[in-house]
Amino acid sequence: MEARPHRLIVNTDAKNEADDQFAIVQALLSPTLDVCGIIPAHFGSSRTQTSMLESRAEVDEILRLLDLLGSVRVANGAPHALPDEATPVPSEGSRFIVEQASAAEDRLFIAFLGPLTDMASALLEEPSLGGRDIVVVWIGGPPYGGIEAAYAPEFNLSNDIAAANVVMASGVEVWQIPMNVYCMVGVGHDELRQRVAPYGELGSYLTRQLIELNESFSTPMEYRTLGDNPAIGAVMNQSGGTWRLRPAPRFTLDGEMAPGPDPDRLIRVYESFDARWLVEDLFAKIRRHAEHPLED
Repeated sequence: MEARPHRLIVNTDAKNEADDQFAIVQALLSPTLDVCGIIPAHFGSSRTQTSMLESRAEVDEILRLLDLLGSVRVANGAPHALPDEATPVPSEGSRFIVEQASAAEDRLFIAFLGPLTDMASALLEEPSLGGRDIVVVWIGGPPYGGIEAAYAPEFNLSNDIAAANVVMASGVEVWQIPMNVYCMVGVGHDELRQRVAPYGELGSYLTRQLIELNESFSTPMEYRTLGDNPAIGAVMNQSGGTWRLRPAPRFTLDGEMAPGPDPDRLIRVYESFDARWLVEDLFAKIRRHAEHPLED
């Protein structure tokens, strides 16, 4: 019997920075993944009041560049964070999660590249999801074990702490990739210019938008972390990282970790990921798509 691809939903705050774009591309170009749909997510209100809609526009642009616009379902997520841990923010995206989780018996992976708002909303709207075969793969949260964070609170967590607490306390399986792990997938400008930019309109766009973002900062930079790609890689290559089971934490209002309410509630916390394989796989797929687009 032929192995079936992994069912995957990608939830992405795509216009927040410049790395979600690479993760979306890797997911859509990977034959072992069946991307059921994409949920554009908000990324807070500190820079804009329309962050979810800006993420939606960026998702549409990536789909256009891949010639997949209209072929992949896109369901808008919540426009803002949960007001508290008991109140959902219903959206087309949260309803899509409920629909897909209820549609089949095989496992559903949901990669969250930003806040956990839409997963928490889905759980609050439909508590029975806690017993479904769902794996939430989350790029977010501070380091464990006393490792000093580069900044605090961690950005994805800070955009909806209530949602993170809802998901951590739920029954769904969680694979968390914290900041000290996701920050280790670095790429340089010259590397992108040589290995991504030459490959079609897609490669040119991915490279240009990353370099332009870096140039908008006051600190000189010639690298960027593709910090969202490990969420895709963890589904594709489930032996591609090291992890341990830890009691699910609770997060304080300032984004610090505290003991969770149930010490028997365990989640998978990644401690490393195979960045070499992950980046090389991404670059090879971008090149293959440019040279043989009809094979994807």
